[in-house]
Amino acid sequence: MDNHLDHMPVLSRGRHRNPKRGACFMELASYLAGERWSDHPACTHPLLAALARLVNDNVSDESRAKLVGLVPSIIGLASDDLRVDARIALRCATTALPVAAAERQLALAVSVLAAEEMLARLDGAPSGRLSEPSRRAMEEVPHAAEQARRFSRAARITEKGFRRYAAPNAVQLSVVGIVQACIPDPDALLRRLLEEAIADCAALIRGPETESATAVTAPAHV
Repeated sequence: MDNHLDHMPVLSRGRHRNPKRGACFMELASYLAGERWSDHPACTHPLLAALARLVNDNVSDESRAKLVGLVPSIIGLASDDLRVDARIALRCATTALPVAAAERQLALAVSVLAAEEMLARLDGAPSGRLSEPSRRAMEEVPHAAEQARRFSRAARITEKGFRRYAAPNAVQLSVVGIVQACIPDPDALLRRLLEEAIADCAALIRGPETESATAVTAPAHV
């Protein structure tokens, strides 16, 4: 057992050729899942993996070391359901929007509306309705929210376009927005975002009963 722990890769930024050179969050996931060494393993939804890589690369060394406990919870969260992409994008955008600088708020507000519209479309629900977290986030930035509504009424995104462009852009914009936000502890918010995105995906992919289990077993916020 000790020998195995001695050879456990250490989390660090970027990609690594092999475990001896360290590992990013998703490379460690591939290692623990028994897959070929990769930062794009098959065991995790691509957009959730992208979020994990971004969080891994944008927190401090001290905070990154504390992410290790989350790695097992991301293994097995793979799905082709576009709802997963939409939930991840929505979680990211609603988390970042209230704290992001003014120049990023419009794009993030548009991301919120696009994710809500996609979820409504996939569920056969009326468009234009916002979940409570989205409503609260949009109320924090009324000017950007109004601009985003005008923009969104004039543009209709396809499911392919959402998966390929809109959802990944929402994740990228959100992480950058949090990193550059004038808040006391962006690392803590990035960690919370990753925890909550993992819980969202677990609830969608494995069923609602896993959401509470994930919340119980995930390490406490630091």
